[in-house]
Amino acid sequence: MSEIKLQIVKMFDDVKLPSKQNPTDSGFDLYAYSFKKYYQNHGSNYERLFEDDKVTPFIRDGELELASLDRVLIGTGLKMTVGPGYELQVRARSGLALKQGLSLVNGIGTIDYSYRDECCVILINLSRKNQVIKLGDRIAQIVPMAVALPEIQVVQTLDGVDRGGGFGHTNNN
Repeated sequence: MSEIKLQIVKMFDDVKLPSKQNPTDSGFDLYAYSFKKYYQNHGSNYERLFEDDKVTPFIRDGELELASLDRVLIGTGLKMTVGPGYELQVRARSGLALKQGLSLVNGIGTIDYSYRDECCVILINLSRKNQVIKLGDRIAQIVPMAVALPEIQVVQTLDGVDRGGGFGHTNNN
């Protein structure tokens, strides 16, 4: 049994706790609780932002429809931490990415130990067709990860092998 504890504050009584589909899964599924910000893509380098109660008109029966390249900030209704020396990584759900083109805008999100606000997820619709997100849907997963906490040391040179070449180059053809 792990000594690491995922500490969770439920901000509301009806919030779903993170869950695992299998006990050996590394990630806990996160569920959509609220739609906080909605960015509508209008093409030609133009988008509109709707926040808080301005998002409400776009929600129908607990669903928000995202057009292609629209993105949304989804609240989970949870505050979480694992402890010093750990982060919670927010990761995309592969099924949503493959089947619906829904992905995380920032690739992997980080919830640092010291973060004490609501855990939110930023989803984007990368498909060409509209996609629906429902309150209560599994939208992402969190994976607890150990992190190194180094101090900065300024040096004149770096130890190790000089690979030569530029960015992405290892002297191999």
